[in-house]
Amino acid sequence: MTGAVRIGNCSGFYGDRLSAMREMLEGGPLDYLTGDYLAELTMLILGKDTMRDPSLGYARTFVRQAEDCLGLALEKGVKIVANAGGLNPAGLADKLREVATGLGLDARIAHVEGDDLRPRAAELGFPNALTANAYLGGFGIVAALRGGADVVVTGRVTDASVIVGPAAFHHGWTPEQYDELAGAVVAGHVIECGTHATGGNFSGFTSIDPALRAKPLGFPLAEIAADGSFVVTKHEGTGGAVTVDTVTAQLVYEIQSAKYLNPDVTTLLDTVELTQEGPDRVAVSGVRGEAPPATLKVCVNELGGWRNSMEILLTGLEIDAKEEWVKEQMVSAWGDQAPATVAWSRSAPPVEDPDSQELASCVLRVMALDADPKVAGKGFTAPAVEVALGSFPGLTLMAPPGPATPYGIYRPEYVDRAAVEHTVVHADGTREVVADPTTYLSADELAAVPQAGLSTGSDEAPEETVTRKVPLGTFVHTRSGDKGGNANLGLWVARDGSSDEATYQARVAWLTSFVTPARVKELLPEAADLEVEVFALPELGAVNVLIHGLLGAGVAASTRIDPQAKALGEWVRARHVNIQGDLL
Repeated sequence: MTGAVRIGNCSGFYGDRLSAMREMLEGGPLDYLTGDYLAELTMLILGKDTMRDPSLGYARTFVRQAEDCLGLALEKGVKIVANAGGLNPAGLADKLREVATGLGLDARIAHVEGDDLRPRAAELGFPNALTANAYLGGFGIVAALRGGADVVVTGRVTDASVIVGPAAFHHGWTPEQYDELAGAVVAGHVIECGTHATGGNFSGFTSIDPALRAKPLGFPLAEIAADGSFVVTKHEGTGGAVTVDTVTAQLVYEIQSAKYLNPDVTTLLDTVELTQEGPDRVAVSGVRGEAPPATLKVCVNELGGWRNSMEILLTGLEIDAKEEWVKEQMVSAWGDQAPATVAWSRSAPPVEDPDSQELASCVLRVMALDADPKVAGKGFTAPAVEVALGSFPGLTLMAPPGPATPYGIYRPEYVDRAAVEHTVVHADGTREVVADPTTYLSADELAAVPQAGLSTGSDEAPEETVTRKVPLGTFVHTRSGDKGGNANLGLWVARDGSSDEATYQARVAWLTSFVTPARVKELLPEAADLEVEVFALPELGAVNVLIHGLLGAGVAASTRIDPQAKALGEWVRARHVNIQGDLL
């Protein structure tokens, strides 16, 4: 087939807008509708579900969507592909067959499995794993669609794979067509997070028409051509906007180096070119790909222990003394039964001469982690309650003390492809094993990614022409997120029409020289002792920053106020930096 294939998205995470599947099916023409329901934290949540009931482990909201929309999808000839199977894609497929039968529908439902390595976790070196899932590529989905499936549900394929599979099937791509596959990976990366591509979590949100922001943001779709180029758009009349900046925001989200590794292809992100083709239409071209890596990444989650937190209101004068006293009292009360990890943080101090109690107050937050639920439970919270009448004036607990809750620890592992049997179970029950690629990049080729800001061989930032000190966000957008314990921070020069081409290029040159590991540590003092890498993406006018270990053991175990680094970029945009006058 040579015509572009229209692939939409209706979910960016487990818990996304439930009505989105119907909105996408009714809003305009589609060939495929996809959904991403999985994340590292979601796998942990699903793992806990299976501890209570082994028949669960899949995204139950997807079943509700299918009950509402399966008939409509079949009527319109739209095939559905989603990774909602989580830890139990076979169970989800069976549940969907029950739904179809109950609705009187003849739906061919297939599933992809083989990613779940829990039965072999100890053998593979993950002895305490609650979940251990290899990230699979898109060719299992290709096989399922080739077998006639109307609905394909998978376990832990990569987020982009639910888009790569339909595109590769539609265009008949082979596993060696790296540029085409790389284009589909970029398309998948852009649309798999749903409304991220249409103005959600976008640092330039004020540039979007307020009337379009007032509507629920439309979910994105990609029109993917046979050569792997594509257009990002959305259904007409929906909220939000599709611009070069909203697409760039998602492109730099939660990536690492300029080589974006997927099971089917290594995508060269520094080759991506964006063009505003028209209103709500961004063309993406030039994407190049190389052979995939020889190993598969594995998402491993372990139960780490128990966590709890409390928030204490501090009001008025002598804030530091009040904080010091209550901390001394609580530490003394814990004694040798203190939680293994105790982390304190405090919000901004009260303002001078406050004209409201809120402005006169700040919040002292304390979080505890421990292997014993009793220590992280009442053993942690009781001292705060017991000193309530015998501590600083105005002591107020912001909420009643709660019980400890379990937390998990995520870590990435890697296995040889031979350890994984990528398998499709077709609608008729027949099983098909998907062949592995035959060519891989070497470890040296995978590591050959130059870092930005290191051309002098040191972390010293370049000299600046100082003229004005302004927020970095004056013309720089950011998007940030997490990869386990690491934080990802993308920065790029706005393409919002506020500058001519010469000024834009000068700003890009400034940004790519300004952002160095040393500079990142200046802007983010919390990263001062951490390893920082910076990678240039000049075609996007961007750099990507990887901060190792900022999030500790990952979102479920992090003691930071922003455990997934979602707001890290907004903090960076608020930092004041020296920018030469001709760039402003």
